[in-house]
Amino acid sequence: MSPGDAHVHTQWSWDAPHGSMEQACARAVALGLPTIAFTDHADFVPLHVSDGVAAFLEDLGATVIDGVFTPAPFDIDGYLECIERCRAQFADLEIQSAVELGEPHLYQAEAATLLDAGRFDLVVAAEHSLAGVDGGRVEVSDAYLDRPPPDVVHDYLAEIERLIAGWDRFDVLAHVDYAARAWPAGERPYRTSDFEIGYRSVLRALAGTNRALEVNTRLPLDPLLLTWWRQEGGTAVTFGSDVHDAHFLAQGFDAAAVTVAGKGFQPDSDRRGFWTLG
Repeated sequence: MSPGDAHVHTQWSWDAPHGSMEQACARAVALGLPTIAFTDHADFVPLHVSDGVAAFLEDLGATVIDGVFTPAPFDIDGYLECIERCRAQFADLEIQSAVELGEPHLYQAEAATLLDAGRFDLVVAAEHSLAGVDGGRVEVSDAYLDRPPPDVVHDYLAEIERLIAGWDRFDVLAHVDYAARAWPAGERPYRTSDFEIGYRSVLRALAGTNRALEVNTRLPLDPLLLTWWRQEGGTAVTFGSDVHDAHFLAQGFDAAAVTVAGKGFQPDSDRRGFWTLG
């Protein structure tokens, strides 16, 4: 059975101006996916950004003022109306309303207000930033500019632990290996095993909350992390392509499903999109 895609961005994400919920649904039907969750961004943290990140954001239509980027508010009403239109148009596809909450432990009032106002089937918690050395917050990729690469990964994992401890209104932890995406070229190759203590600590904390770990295929998940997830008590995973273009929906899922099944997880008929231990 093909996994459902539980991490998809559309035009309702500030960083996906060319995304389309309708096109993503049509693609999901063509691929035979059992379910799709639209986890559009709800981010609250202003980011101090480098010139390179600023240029990337401005290409997306975002505004950077004096080196600071503030994400646009999530249009929850427009998003939910679009969900209902797609459910009517694609009646045979299970469409989940969802949200990717960025740093909710740091903006608890704002995150709670959003969740109270919405009707979300799935809440994904995510960490994209770190404290900057000169104050404020920086995107993880920019953190590599002012500290040794191993420190960035250690800091990132420590921040995820703070998220897990400080915020309990979520179902899935997104991209636990997010910091690996921007590992600098020219450094020795990134190795998950170099950060085993930190990863295990995060996975242990997450398992203790009975939540799911996301198998994010934007960067193929190191099978070591799934081994550690089981060993630390984890019992559930979801699959997420993290795409902002419908064409790439469910990318890498065939290989990921083989890996996940090899660790003992299988589709859960009671929780669509989740794979649990048999």
